[in-house]
Amino acid sequence: MRIRPLQDADFAATLDLLTSTFGPFYRDYARPLLGEQVFRHQHGQWQQDYRDELPALHAPRSGRFAAVAAQSGDVVVGLISWRFPDKPHHGEIHLLAVSPPHRRQHIGRRLCEHAIAHMRAAGVEVVEVSTGGDPFHAPARALYESLGLTQVPIAAYLGAI
Repeated sequence: MRIRPLQDADFAATLDLLTSTFGPFYRDYARPLLGEQVFRHQHGQWQQDYRDELPALHAPRSGRFAAVAAQSGDVVVGLISWRFPDKPHHGEIHLLAVSPPHRRQHIGRRLCEHAIAHMRAAGVEVVEVSTGGDPFHAPARALYESLGLTQVPIAAYLGAI
C-alpha cells in the first residue's frame, strides 16, 4: 500500500469509498436518531455533499490537503483530508475513510500518521479531529486515542422547531 495525494482521477473511486464507508451510518444510525425531518435538513443530500466537497479537499494553496491509500493496481482503499483552520499552529483532520473490506489493516492509522507528519512539518502543534460518539464511530475514537489525542466531551443538540 502506498499513500499519495488525492488526484482528480480518484474522484469516482473516492466517492464510492465515502458512500460505502458512511452509508451505513446515515442509513442505520443518523436517520433513525434524528427523525426524517431533521435528517432530511441536515443530511438529506449527504451523497451529493460528498460529491460537491471532493474537488476542494486537496487545495494546498487554500491550506487543504488530501491523500489516498492505494493498493496494487492503484485501487483506492482509504482517504484522509486535513486542513489548517484560522488558528495559529493548529491542524484539523477533516475526513478519514477506509473501505469496509480493508479495515483492521492499519490503513487508517497510516493515513493519520501521514497527515500528522505533514501538519508537524508545517508547524502545527495541536491536532483536532471530530467524530461521532455513536457505536459506528467507536473504531475511529479508539484510533484517535491510540494516536495520543484526548477526547473532549461536547454535546450537540438538533431538533425540528
